[in-house]
Amino acid sequence: MAYYVGVDLGATNIRAVVADEDGTVIASRSDGTPRGPTGIAVTEAILRVVRETCSEAGIRPNQAVAAGVASIGPLDLAEGAVENPANLPDTIDRIPLTGPLSVLLDTERVYLHNDTNAGVIGERFHSERNPDDMVYVTISSGVGAGVCVDGNVLSGWDGNAGEVGHMTLDPQGLLTCGCGHDGHWEAYCSGNNIPRYAEFLYEEDDVETSLPIEDPDFSAADVFNHAEDDEFARYVVDQVGHWNAMGIANIVHAYAPLTIYVGGAVALNNPDLTLDPIRERMDEMVMVNVPQIELTTLGDEVVVQGALASAMTGGTGDRSRL
Repeated sequence: MAYYVGVDLGATNIRAVVADEDGTVIASRSDGTPRGPTGIAVTEAILRVVRETCSEAGIRPNQAVAAGVASIGPLDLAEGAVENPANLPDTIDRIPLTGPLSVLLDTERVYLHNDTNAGVIGERFHSERNPDDMVYVTISSGVGAGVCVDGNVLSGWDGNAGEVGHMTLDPQGLLTCGCGHDGHWEAYCSGNNIPRYAEFLYEEDDVETSLPIEDPDFSAADVFNHAEDDEFARYVVDQVGHWNAMGIANIVHAYAPLTIYVGGAVALNNPDLTLDPIRERMDEMVMVNVPQIELTTLGDEVVVQGALASAMTGGTGDRSRL
């Protein structure tokens, strides 16, 4: 019996799953991502969670024949590590991944991806058509994409392809992204930045609204929750939809996917308010074939399922590789 390991390293949590040769998950464990003191502490936490998951599955780590790792970035694929992760403390400058996991599992088949590439691998693997041309977009605390073209998952030379959230959509650069640059998609549409965008629009127009604009805990959830009965909240959601559609249109023109799956907390919690404005604008924004635009089929499991699918298919999500 062959066993496979999938690992999801996020800024908040570490998750690991073990599956049998049919891809059935037989064990799953998670724990918080250490905030330091160094990246080695994060590596050690990953190894511990993988050991615990293998123990829960009733196997030794070296019985796993391959592993997939989905991680926050930026990545250094050549070193199999995360370098200076943006959402962890500055003391965590480097997190070794593939080397230590390879030693623990006694296999060289350890495949590292950023989390959105893992997402497209997972969607490709689980899609009925197993398409060669597709995109997975996450709209969550950030915005990013995993892209598969002609059956090839695009990683880039350093593993950091797909950072579409840092496309410049607004040439006026009215809002600054968390990366420090102006006018990026993420500055307007990520879960972290939708409240900032709402505040910006409110200051411009000074309209009446039931949104708790001045509340320190004002969040994207407030905007979406009030959209049904508050005109200003509806306006914010519509503007966010416009920027999302513009970003998706750029992806369509760049990669010509058959299908785009959208996930991440913003989309999963507000599927209609996120996807409908994108779909409604595609015909007017796109000069080529308009792809199907769907909510992710895998919910918030998409990244860890992608890591597992990577382990099973040599990093591709192509079921013919089983």
